[in-house]
Amino acid sequence: MSSFRYVLALTIVAACTTPSVRAETPEEWVTLGARVHGAFGSFLPVGIRIGLDALKRLDAQPRGVTVVYYSGAKAPCPCPADGIAIATMASAGQGTLQVAPDKAPDGLMGVAVIRSKATGAGVKYTIAESWIPKLIDINKTYDPLGRYNAVMNAPDLFTVEAIPAVNSAAK
Repeated sequence: MSSFRYVLALTIVAACTTPSVRAETPEEWVTLGARVHGAFGSFLPVGIRIGLDALKRLDAQPRGVTVVYYSGAKAPCPCPADGIAIATMASAGQGTLQVAPDKAPDGLMGVAVIRSKATGAGVKYTIAESWIPKLIDINKTYDPLGRYNAVMNAPDLFTVEAIPAVNSAAK
């Protein structure tokens, strides 16, 4: 194996196994989001923003949370779940991310419940259904980087509330 291939292989392994490795610039989030999700629409950074906020509020590291996402009946897709996944490194395959079969309550685009695996503390994010046409308009107006910036700076994108801790030892 050439030294370039060896270094590239080590870099890929480190990126896939090191929880602290994560995209940090808007351009990196757009590239990662498009690669994981298949495209970078405005619904994806909704999840990135929620995931980053949850890690901060819960004082958790990537891979240190569980996520349940409830998509609203009128939401075109549960795309924010993919954004939350890349921001938190929660994974459907590892059982730490679930898109619930139940729908979010009427009038909501989505609800995300995110809990610290270490403490059981949780936060609940609620996205109003009124954001759907706004996000669709952002998709039509901006390129992927513009979409990221518009969503990351949108006021009142979601509400957040602390939810009671569950016994983390029972998990």
